[in-house]
Formats: sequence, C-alpha cells, structure tokens
Amino acid sequence: MTRHCSLGLDFGTNSARALLADTRTGETLASAVSPYTHGDAGVIGDPLDPDLARQHPADIRDALQTAVRLTLAHAASRSDCARARIVGIGVDATASTPLPLDAAGQPLVFDAAFADQPAAHAWLWKDHTAHAEAAEITALARDIRPDYLRICGGAYSSEWFWAKALRAARTAPRVFEANATWVELSDWIPALLCALDHPATLVRNACAAGHKGLFHPAWGGYPDAEFLGRLHPQLARIRRTLPRRTGTIADTAGTLAPEWADRLGLPAGIPVAVGSIDAHMGAVGAGIAPGVLVKIIGTSSCDILLAPLSNQLPTMEGMCGVVPHSVLPGFEGIEAGQSAVGDIFNWFCERLQPGGPEAGSHEQLTRAAAQLTPGQSGLLALDWHNGNRTILADPRLSGLLLGLHLHTTPAEIYRALVEATAFGARIIAERMVACGAALDRVVACGGIAVRSPMVMGIYADVLGRPVEVAGSDQTCALGAALAGAVVAGRAAGGHDTFPEATAAMVPAPRARYLPDPTRRSVYDRLYRHYQRLHDTFGRPGHAGALGDVMKDLLALRDATRPGA
Repeated sequence: MTRHCSLGLDFGTNSARALLADTRTGETLASAVSPYTHGDAGVIGDPLDPDLARQHPADIRDALQTAVRLTLAHAASRSDCARARIVGIGVDATASTPLPLDAAGQPLVFDAAFADQPAAHAWLWKDHTAHAEAAEITALARDIRPDYLRICGGAYSSEWFWAKALRAARTAPRVFEANATWVELSDWIPALLCALDHPATLVRNACAAGHKGLFHPAWGGYPDAEFLGRLHPQLARIRRTLPRRTGTIADTAGTLAPEWADRLGLPAGIPVAVGSIDAHMGAVGAGIAPGVLVKIIGTSSCDILLAPLSNQLPTMEGMCGVVPHSVLPGFEGIEAGQSAVGDIFNWFCERLQPGGPEAGSHEQLTRAAAQLTPGQSGLLALDWHNGNRTILADPRLSGLLLGLHLHTTPAEIYRALVEATAFGARIIAERMVACGAALDRVVACGGIAVRSPMVMGIYADVLGRPVEVAGSDQTCALGAALAGAVVAGRAAGGHDTFPEATAAMVPAPRARYLPDPTRRSVYDRLYRHYQRLHDTFGRPGHAGALGDVMKDLLALRDATRPGA
C-alpha cells in the first residue's frame, strides 16, 4: 500500500531542517538537519557593530539540498517507506529576513561585485541596525498614515522589512540601487524550488507581508508609494515591484521545477505551498485553534493567537501585528514575542561561563536552579538583553539585574533570568486578553519547552495557567508538512483543509505543567515589582522614567567603540 507523505522544510537562524511526515497519521518518517557554514553558526556579524546580523543565501540553498537528501536517505532505509510518495512540500523561514535580488532573481551577494558587501546579504531577523529608521517610519505613519500602526501594535520595528530596506538605501546606496527588489526568505525559498524566483513571478506570503511589511487589504496591499517615497525615493521604486495580493499557506506557490527535483532526488511537479514565518508555522504544527495561545520558545519567543475575522479587535499596543489569514486562512493572526529568551540563557552560560565551562553549563545550572524556591535569591531581572519586542516595541532597551549581593550564586542568577522571561510572557498574555482576545489554553513548543521541565514549570506558575508542551519536537517543520499536505489535497493523499490536516497529523501534547498556588502567590508579588521596573525603564512618560539611562548607555557604547 502506498504511503502518502508531505515534506516540511524549516529554515531557522542557524540551520535548515527537512521532515517527512505521513499525511494519514502525522508520524515523522525521517528528518535531518543541515547547519549553515558562514559566520558564527550561520550568523554573519560585525565585532564593531553588535546590532548587525546577516545570513548568506548560499547557506540556505546548500542546506536545503543537504537536509532533503539526508532525509530521503534516512527514509529509504526504512522498509515501511519503500513505497512512500511525497504529495506536497511546505516551507517556513525566519522573518523578517529580507534579501536583495538582482533583475534575474538571483541574490545580489552572488554577484562578485557585491560579494563582500554586508548589505547584499540577507538581513537576519535579529539585525537591529535599523532602529533609527524604524522610529522614523513610526513617526511618519503616525503623522500621515495612522492606520498603518493599527495593524502593527502602534510602532514599527527595526527587525522588519521596510526599516531594513530604508537602512540599506541610506548606508549602502550602491548596493541598493543595484537590486531589483527585496524578498523575504520565506518567499525566496518556494520561488527557488519552483523556478519562479524572477521578481515578476515571486509569490509573497500573507504572513510575512502583513506582520513585517505593513501589507493589508484595507489600503490595497503594501504601503503606498507616496508614503515610502517620503522616506526614500528608492523605497517607492521597490514598492512598484511588489504585488497587490498575497498568498496563504493553503495556496500553491508553484510546483517543484525539474532542476531542483534533480538536485533533491524527487520527481518534478510536486506542489509547493506558499511560505510562512517559522514561528507561525510552528503554531500550525502545535495545533493552533481559536483560543489557543501557542508560545514558540527558542533563541527568542513568538506568541501566536487566532481570532475570528468577524471580531473587531482594537489596536493591540505593542503587538507584532493583527493580520488576516496570516497564520491560518479565515482568521486574524495575532503575533507578539520576546526578542531574546534562549539567547539570554546562552549568553549567561556561554559568554560569562559562571564557575567555568562545566559548572556553568545549562545542565548544571538548571539542576541547581531547580532546587531554589521562588523569591529565595532576592533577585529580579528584566529580559531586554536584545531589546523589547512586545509590548514596548523598543530595541533600544537593555537587560537589568536587581538585588545582587556578595552571596549571589550563578544558579540564582540563571533562575532569575528564566523568571524574567516568564514575567515578560505574562505581560504579553495579559495584554492580549485585555484587548478582547480569547485565551483558553497555552501550548508551548520549541527546544526549551521540550528539554526544560524547570522552565515550563516556572512559566505555568507565573502565568497562573496550565502550560502544555506540543507533542512534536519539530513543530515548525511539521507545520510546513501540514501545509504541503493541504496544497496536495485529499484526492492526492493529503487533506483539503487545515482542521482536517490538524486532526490527522498533529500529535497530542506530550506534557502538561500545572501552576502551584503557593509558588504562584510568590510570583504574583515578584511580578508586581517586574511591572514597576518594566514601566519605569520602558515607558518614557511614566513617573520617574529611567529608560533614558539605558538608551544613553547604548549611545555611549556606539560612540566610543573602536571604529565608530
């Protein structure tokens, strides 16, 4: 009997993953990871500019081929996959990670004339070099296009498409004038697979366009040329290359082209779904539905919630967008998140190495921190080591640790940092509910959710809600596989709708963490202090505001670092 499968392709910060899933049961038949090779684990930085983070598109292209071929080889070794047939392909990638293309649709960095130009690379999601440009976009929108801010929580982010494009136009004009268009990584990969990567044939996805590019049907698509032209004439030129319509993950971007079929070892003609942002696809792989808050917890975090299109939600201050059809067709997708979670834990363990490389490992610190009780350390932290994404939407904020004394231990600091990320998560959840969104369940996914019961227990206690852990440990790739199954359709061995695909392919939660009333009581007390620090350092108009201290320290750092 032929086994119908779907191939999910997930492109993260440091590597690409391919996952082959049975469309009838969701069982993972094979998977493989291929790391990126440029820079530091795929991230090309600049020691003189800590805000810069780029990627080389060759890493994406090469890891795509390697991960798929390895996955197919693993599947071929299984006797029950001998007659497996791949019926669809789905794709997700980080965002906003825009990439400049030339007139032929090739990444500009592939041209020898621009190979050494950082602006010609993909601008990785966590690149914050465009913080001033983001503030300028926010100010102009507030002045002449206030509706633009309604869908992005009241402020445009330095992590997003137009801020990065504006930064490139100003700081690398030769590069920017040579590009024909800019494209999100989650659009470039499906186009590459389908040989539709020419600027005129690219399909743009509703998820990245809406949450990162200010796209909305209410004003005819992307921001208008007059608005963009006021920022920079070159942005108006890029606007002319962008379509008036976008696709959802239920739509087909095209079919697998012969060239890529040969490179991957697959038959040509397999339908390829329109791409999406990795975290949003992770929500799909975790079984998102109305009322289910999915928290994708990794190096950063992304919180996804759905609301019916008929709901008239107000402007949700600080959210990363309320966008129709961005997660699943037929719903508003609500996105929020934290700019650093796992990155904070990694910074403490790997950069500071408290107690040395072994004593300061995640495993050692977690074991010691798990023995502590809430409040025992007397510490309180702010989780802004990479700025604040939600709800303050301010990349020029920084981390804070309060309560240090001469007996403070590394484990106490580690736990305080975990608690800070949980308090940040609670701020987000409470804002969503206050704005009228239904929140009935919390499902966490990502490596931290799977590997750290201590972190998940703290999150349940701080949120005061049960926290479930998704059944799949690769929800982004599984979500992409669901998209592949849906564009294939039931007649071909896939599914006709996402509810149908979810019921068949998404496993039940693997764990459930319940809040403890005693610990919750202590965390409520700590949370009130966190809120005070949050507002004092994060809200400029707050009584006794101290946010200017963080910003002035960052400005001083930028002005005095070597090469400034």
